[in-house]
Amino acid sequence: MDDDNDQDRVIEDDYYTFLNIPRNATQEEINYAYHSLSKLYHPDKHVDPVLKKEAEVLFNRTKAAYKVLSNPHQRAIYDTVGMRGLETKGWEIVERTKTPQEIREEYKYLAKEAEERKLQTLTNPTTSITMNINATDLFDRYESDYEDSRDILSCIEVSGMSFTQSIDAPLTSQDIVTMYGELSTRNGIGSGSINVAARRLLSPKGWIELDVGAGSGPTLALRGLRVLPYRLIFSGTSVVEFRPGAIKGTLTGTLTMQLDTQTLGQLRYNPGRGSSMSTTIIRDTHRTHTSFSINLGILRSFVSFNYIYRMEEKEMNLLGTIKAGTFGVVVEYGAEKQVSQHSRLSATVSAGMLTGVTLKIKLFRSFQTYAFPIHLSDEVLPATVFYATVVPLLTWIVVKKVVIDPIVKKQEEREKEKEKEANKTRMMEKQKEAESATRLMKATVSRIRATEESKKGLIITKALYGRFVYPQQDQYNAEQQHIRRDEVIDVTIPLQCLVKDSKLILYEASKSELPGFYDPCVGDEKQLLIHYLFRNQTHECIVKDNAPVRIPLPSHRVNTT
Repeated sequence: MDDDNDQDRVIEDDYYTFLNIPRNATQEEINYAYHSLSKLYHPDKHVDPVLKKEAEVLFNRTKAAYKVLSNPHQRAIYDTVGMRGLETKGWEIVERTKTPQEIREEYKYLAKEAEERKLQTLTNPTTSITMNINATDLFDRYESDYEDSRDILSCIEVSGMSFTQSIDAPLTSQDIVTMYGELSTRNGIGSGSINVAARRLLSPKGWIELDVGAGSGPTLALRGLRVLPYRLIFSGTSVVEFRPGAIKGTLTGTLTMQLDTQTLGQLRYNPGRGSSMSTTIIRDTHRTHTSFSINLGILRSFVSFNYIYRMEEKEMNLLGTIKAGTFGVVVEYGAEKQVSQHSRLSATVSAGMLTGVTLKIKLFRSFQTYAFPIHLSDEVLPATVFYATVVPLLTWIVVKKVVIDPIVKKQEEREKEKEKEANKTRMMEKQKEAESATRLMKATVSRIRATEESKKGLIITKALYGRFVYPQQDQYNAEQQHIRRDEVIDVTIPLQCLVKDSKLILYEASKSELPGFYDPCVGDEKQLLIHYLFRNQTHECIVKDNAPVRIPLPSHRVNTT
């Protein structure tokens, strides 16, 4: 597993940036970039044996980039799944007219075949722990209770707990066995069950599962899923429970249809004693998740609306649900926050006429879920709703500042060090390659510079790339003003080499992959500082690593007066 993680951290080649072309470049643009770099790096263009050897390495890399991007099939694979897709065996049997989505599915299939042996030795344990807390005495105690001298903690009791655990045991890429069990207690009454489920993948379009369990009585369940024509999916479940003196059976069928690329429709039917039918519309976009459901049943009927707004820049989701039916009205709202790479924390407030007010706190950690439903009152009281909303928010702000932020910062530093270590050898190779490219560019740059000077065009006077250390308050502090040499590199020659007709255009991508560049500070934010002359006037600009560049611009002019 560690090897796989290190492999994930290794930075891949960006062929588009190496050729300095956009990702939607035409074949003509690819050909032009290839021929330009070929003239620069062709071994026959250099007499010196050292330069000839360095040119051969860069020329081979140029040919590799051209070979991939000029082949529509290989380019589609590279665009979709990157270098790993090109290194995966089996693509030679894949049809060459696949769409990006189909290519992605093919890659998953081929990767699954390659990992089949690993699957046989791995398990996927999941754990869920729920602790039900009753805190109603804090807000709606009886009058006689006020005479007691009980403190706040004595007003809170644990009314129930449940623990579930499941373990997957993949036998082959088509067969998987799952063992799962549950233990729970509620108001002093306990129960438990244990189940074994065996799933068989019949084809890419369907599977069947047999589930055998024991608890208050033996249970037998049969589940299945089948992909049908016209973008339909059918799934069904049949369960038989053997109770003392009775046999109970339930049957559920669900039909799902893909209405468009972002919308699903579901129709579910449950025949029997408490028969019910429900229909659901689900719409999932980049920013939002919306679902609307109508349930009609003998025991209860209701209408529900669920909405999730994703704030990706803050790694947070805002949640809202309203449900109305024969049981009354229930409103639920809250938020879910990404705490770390593998951890999420959510807090929601549920208020209903018959259910009262409940604060639900959940922590998701990898394959583990910890839930703490705190029942605050049996009625919807304004004070209860206020405290259930404000107290978790203030607690989160304090905990985040004091506990979470320092931990996340240390974790980011560790990840950065691991990324640097994983790319250490590669960065040394990239540094040597960049230095070789810069030496090979000198003759070409001299010609470009002379041409630009003759027509008062674009001349790069100084260019630095990397992480800059800016002074804080004391502008005369030499230590603060100093730019660490191991964090920036001089890229004046590589940038001048990219000037064409008094223009420099860099596309939206990390500039560390440009010829003559390398990453001097892996994992850190980088910038590109450019000083240049245009029409004998001084210009200056500084741009972020992934931002596009197009110079000269009038806004870059420096007021020399």
